[in-house]
Amino acid sequence: MKRKPFLPTTLGLAAAALIMGLSLPVQSANDEPIQPLQPAKVTDPAKVELGKKLFFDPRLSRSGFISCNSCHNLSMGGSDNVAASVGDRWQKGGINSPTVLNSVLNIAQFWDGRAKDLAAQAGGPIANPIEMASTHDAAVATLQSIPGYVKEFKSVYKVDAIDIQQVTDALAAFEATLVTPNSRFDQWLKGDKKAIADVELKGYQLFKSSGCVACHNGPAVGGTMFMKMGVVEEYKTNHPAEGRSAVTGNAIDRFTFKVPTLRNVELTYPYFHDGAAKTLTEAVDIMGRLQLGRVYSKEENAQIVAFLKTLTGEQPKIMLPILPVSSDATPRLDPFAPIVAPAKK
Repeated sequence: MKRKPFLPTTLGLAAAALIMGLSLPVQSANDEPIQPLQPAKVTDPAKVELGKKLFFDPRLSRSGFISCNSCHNLSMGGSDNVAASVGDRWQKGGINSPTVLNSVLNIAQFWDGRAKDLAAQAGGPIANPIEMASTHDAAVATLQSIPGYVKEFKSVYKVDAIDIQQVTDALAAFEATLVTPNSRFDQWLKGDKKAIADVELKGYQLFKSSGCVACHNGPAVGGTMFMKMGVVEEYKTNHPAEGRSAVTGNAIDRFTFKVPTLRNVELTYPYFHDGAAKTLTEAVDIMGRLQLGRVYSKEENAQIVAFLKTLTGEQPKIMLPILPVSSDATPRLDPFAPIVAPAKK
């Protein structure tokens, strides 16, 4: 499923409204800044099935206990509903785990955008010492020791030896299918005027007229740009993440993060990179003040929250895979085993 480019006229109109305090005109359902989310198109089901197995397989981690699904739980909106994920040896993750749902539509992956695509992202947690705490070589060696995986990789990639590029490619193929179309708001966009209630429609109109659509637009309702956290008012946090500046090295990019998708946002609390906002009500209040200079009334806040809940789409129907059985040569992983420091050369 490929990202569709967004017309600059749409963004320009929203940005002008935000800056000048103007109201956006009410558009027809066929000419909105948000477009319906389309179902994923699977072109290689065997690769997707292999990627699904890898997504749920904890043997990719040092402990044999943590899988991709641990932090991106597909039963919980593709997230884990905690401010920071629990990693290897109960370590605290470095940042709030973004949802994996609809992540194929993102301009880049991770909050700071350091991974260009899903395949580039997939290799990161495996080798991150706080997260899955393995290495690419160790993960590949484990897979290579499992006859079922060797057979499946050979069938998909036509090679005898497994490598990390195949692993991340298969993971990306599966994750690209995790889209959530047919939300009630999608149904409204397609012409069903009864799909959303009056309070939800008022929330959407306020979402547009306030300027929220300057960043949250397109099929994913976000994910297509980077924006400073705290445009009008400074965002205060003790969290060490600095956003894009960690990637670009430019001080001007400090506290600039990838704009998150708002699809399924009612499922993916807590909010922001530090997980500081525990509820949608709190998140809407903070975003209104910090990004738009707007203090929403209690009624306005409730209207926007009502609209945001219409963005919850059909969740992926996932049948849990039966993972290939380990062989006698497969490492017996122990989450409590001491970590042996590498010998000094």
